[in-house]
Amino acid sequence: MKILGIAAPFGHDHAAALLVDGKIVAAVEEERFTRKKHADGQLPVNAINFCLKTGGLRPQDIDCLAHPWSFKAFMEKRWDYFFRTILSKPSRAYKRIIFSERAFKGQQEFVNRTLDQTGFDLKRIRINWVEHHLAHVASSFYFSGMKEAAVLSIDAGGEVVSTLLGTADGKGIKKLKEVVAPDSLGDFYATMTDYLGFDRGDGEYKVMGMAPYGDARKSDIRKIIRWDERKKTFHCNDEYVWVIRSKRARLDKVYSKKMVRDFGPERQGDGLSEPYIHIAAATQKTLEDITVNLIEAYLKDSLEKHGNLCFAGGCALNVAMNRILLEKPYIKNLWVQPAANDSGTALGAAAFVAAQAGDSIEPMKHAYLGPEFTNSQIEKAIKDSGYKFYREKDICAIVANLLRDDNIVGWFQGRMEWGPRALGNRSILGNPTIRGTADRINSIIKFRENWRPFCPSILKEHAREILNSDHPAPFMTIAFKISPKWKNRIPEVVHVDGTCRPQVVDKELNPKFHKLIENFYHLSGVPAVINTSLNRRGEPMICSPQDALFMFKESGLKYLAMGDFLVKK
Repeated sequence: MKILGIAAPFGHDHAAALLVDGKIVAAVEEERFTRKKHADGQLPVNAINFCLKTGGLRPQDIDCLAHPWSFKAFMEKRWDYFFRTILSKPSRAYKRIIFSERAFKGQQEFVNRTLDQTGFDLKRIRINWVEHHLAHVASSFYFSGMKEAAVLSIDAGGEVVSTLLGTADGKGIKKLKEVVAPDSLGDFYATMTDYLGFDRGDGEYKVMGMAPYGDARKSDIRKIIRWDERKKTFHCNDEYVWVIRSKRARLDKVYSKKMVRDFGPERQGDGLSEPYIHIAAATQKTLEDITVNLIEAYLKDSLEKHGNLCFAGGCALNVAMNRILLEKPYIKNLWVQPAANDSGTALGAAAFVAAQAGDSIEPMKHAYLGPEFTNSQIEKAIKDSGYKFYREKDICAIVANLLRDDNIVGWFQGRMEWGPRALGNRSILGNPTIRGTADRINSIIKFRENWRPFCPSILKEHAREILNSDHPAPFMTIAFKISPKWKNRIPEVVHVDGTCRPQVVDKELNPKFHKLIENFYHLSGVPAVINTSLNRRGEPMICSPQDALFMFKESGLKYLAMGDFLVKK
C-alpha cells in the first residue's frame, strides 16, 4: 500500500511521511522548508509535496492518508478527564464535554485544508484516524525490527491520554495502562522548562543539559508532582502544572503565581545559578523516577521475558533518562524513534495503518529521509552567493585535515536527517580533543548558552572502547557514560556528569561521513568528531544549499563543505 502520514494534530511539529509497501520512502518536517522552528500554525504542505515527489507519486496514487488523532479515543476518555479536572479546572472540564464536536471539526479542518492545498480530491481520498499514542508507539515498535517488545509513549498529551504503556508483537499493540491528562509528565516538564527561563516545547533539552550542574536533593518539588504507590500512577498538582490563565504568573507562561511564591522568581539570562540548577536536577530526577516506576509497575513482567523496550513521545527525546532506563537489568534493548516528538506521529500513523493492512514493515536503519541536492545544484547556489570555493577530489580528506588543525567546519551532504538530531549530513563538526572548541562553536556559530554540551560521532569499530557498551546508538537518542581512559582525550564532547550523547557511525549506512571520521582518526588517533546540528540558535536544521550559505554568511563559520565543494571566507 501507498500510505501518506501527516502530522501533527496540535498546531506544531508538522510533518509528512510516505510508506510504500512497508518501506519508508521519505519523511520530513515542515519547519525545514519554511524556516520557522516547529512550524507552529503551519500546514505540512511542503513536506507532503516533497514526499510525493520523492516517491514519484501523484495525490491520486495514494491509497490512504493516516492522521494521528482519533475522535473515538477522544470520546472514550473525555469523561475520565472531566472527573479528574472538575474540581481544580472546572472550565476545562466542561469544555472537554460541551465542545467535543468542535475538537473533531478542528482536526477535520486541518486535514482538509492540508489536502486541498496539496492537490488531493477530498471526496476520493480515504482517511484513517489513528489514536495519537498508538501512532507514537507504532513509530517505534514497527521500525525497531523487534518481533515483540514492551512499548511506552510519554508526551504532554494526545486526545486525552498523556502516557501509554503496553506490549506489541506480530499480532498488534496491546494497551496495559493509560494515564489521562492533566496528569502529564510532558506538561510537568514543560512547566518547569517555562519556569527555568526556557521556551516550553523547545527548551526541555536545555533543562536536561542543566540538570547535571545541580543537586536534586537541594530542591524538594514533591508538591508539584508525586508518585502514588497505592494506585501505581502519578499525580500533577493543578496549582503548579500548566495552570489556568487566572493563576499564571505571566499570561505567556504556564507556571503559577504560587510557584513563584514557593520557589522564587523565574530564572533569567543564559547562565547557571542557584537555586535553578538544583530545580533542574530535581525536575530531571523526578521524570526519571516516575518513568521507572511506571515501567516496573506495568512492563517489567514483559521486559523480563525478552528485554525489549520501544519508546516514543516527546519525553523519549530525553537522552539522560534513556541512559537510566538502559541501565536497568530488565531492559536489554532500547529503541527510540529518532523523531520521537509529534512530527514522528506522521510516520507512526502510516505504520499503524500499514501493519493493520498486512504490510511487512522494513526496519528503520537510518534517518536520512529528507531532501538531497546534486553537486550541480550546490555549485550553482555557491556561485550565486559570490563566495570563494574549490571543488575537491577528496572532500573527506580535506575536512579531516581542517579538523585536525583546530578548524570548525560546516558539513552538508546527502539526504537531510529526519528528527531533531544532526547525524552527519547537516552538521557542524569540530575537533573533540582541543579544549575550547565547544565554547567557540557556542559563541561564534551557534550563539547559544556556553554550558550546553556537544555530541560525538564515533566510528562503529571503536564505539565499545569509548562507551563501554555494545548497544546500538545510531540516532543520538541515548546517553552513555564515557570510558575513563577516553574522558580526557575527547573533553569537548563529555558533559559535566561524564556522559555523552553519541552517534555511532556505520560505514554501510553513511559511508561518506564514516570516511571523514576515519581520515580524522588516522591523523589524530581519535575515532570521533564533535557533531552538532547545522543551524543557529532558534532556527530549524538547515535543509538546502541556500539555507546553508545564508547561515554561513550570518555566523562565524569559516569553512563549509557541501557535496564535493569547500567554501571559504
